[in-house]
Amino acid sequence: MALSAILAFASPVWAQSPRIPTSLQPQQLAVIVNDDDPDSVAIAALYREKRLIPVGNVVHVRIPGQPRKLDAAQFAQIKQQIDSKLPPRIQAVLMAWTAPYAVECQGITAAYTLGFDPALCSKPCGPGKPSPYFNAPSRQPYTDHGLRIAMLLPASPQELARAVIERGVSAKPAPHAGAYYVITPDKARNSRAPFFPRPGVLKGRDVEMHVASSTALENVSNILVYQIGAAKVDKLDSVRFLPGALADHLTSLGGDLLGSTQMSSLRWLEAGATASYGAVSEPCNYWQKFPHPAVLLSHYVRGESAIEAYWKSVAWPAQGVFIGEPLAAPYR
Repeated sequence: MALSAILAFASPVWAQSPRIPTSLQPQQLAVIVNDDDPDSVAIAALYREKRLIPVGNVVHVRIPGQPRKLDAAQFAQIKQQIDSKLPPRIQAVLMAWTAPYAVECQGITAAYTLGFDPALCSKPCGPGKPSPYFNAPSRQPYTDHGLRIAMLLPASPQELARAVIERGVSAKPAPHAGAYYVITPDKARNSRAPFFPRPGVLKGRDVEMHVASSTALENVSNILVYQIGAAKVDKLDSVRFLPGALADHLTSLGGDLLGSTQMSSLRWLEAGATASYGAVSEPCNYWQKFPHPAVLLSHYVRGESAIEAYWKSVAWPAQGVFIGEPLAAPYR
């Protein structure tokens, strides 16, 4: 799989079309607002302004109480309300709130994109269903696959949301950017290690790939990608991310954003990353349930947006939640 992802750089299916942009455009993104959440209302308005999202792309819903999880019936009603207001041009949706982030055992972004799967919750530690968008050449997921990919922009606290938006908007190629892959002593959480790209420099992108054996990175700057297997990632206060950086950790409950069992994926955004991913229920350590390192990097550096690169990197995404600023695309 790692080899096929690298070879994809030379594949003719990736030839650029003069009519289709290399990444998702603002007019193709819908912003979903929870009118019962003041932070959601404020951050959605700011995001629409910063990204020039058309007014007609904004959909209002009401989710009282900001629950961490929805049940299947509640979610079905909200999804139907959203879908009924979306024109065909919409390829992706951004949910502008911190909670809810799960639908029973599934991440809310996956439940929206792929549909809620009740069978999964009876055996969450088993294999997942394949995503047709995994490592796909498509640049229009709804047009090509009937899927509107989704991401969550945590709106609380507003200061963090504003910072994440600014990072996405200001993302651009940086000299000597680094993609870092860390193999920790935690063997169970290193199931992605065989797919870490080999150390070296990506020609034409000035991105150097590093693979280290350690418990965490320390005193490293210019980070474009940081991936590791750990329940908690230490020393995040000593590293510096580039605007548009992607970072995630393979563990059971990183997507439990407001939980305290393991490190929340929100910690990546607080540390300076622009987008992340985590599981909301026990997935076991199938690599297919987490972002594939080579696939994520290859799609991102060829110009795709954060939401596209992250969605294309997870083969079985049902239990995960994608968070951050979706249109960040430093190599657009």
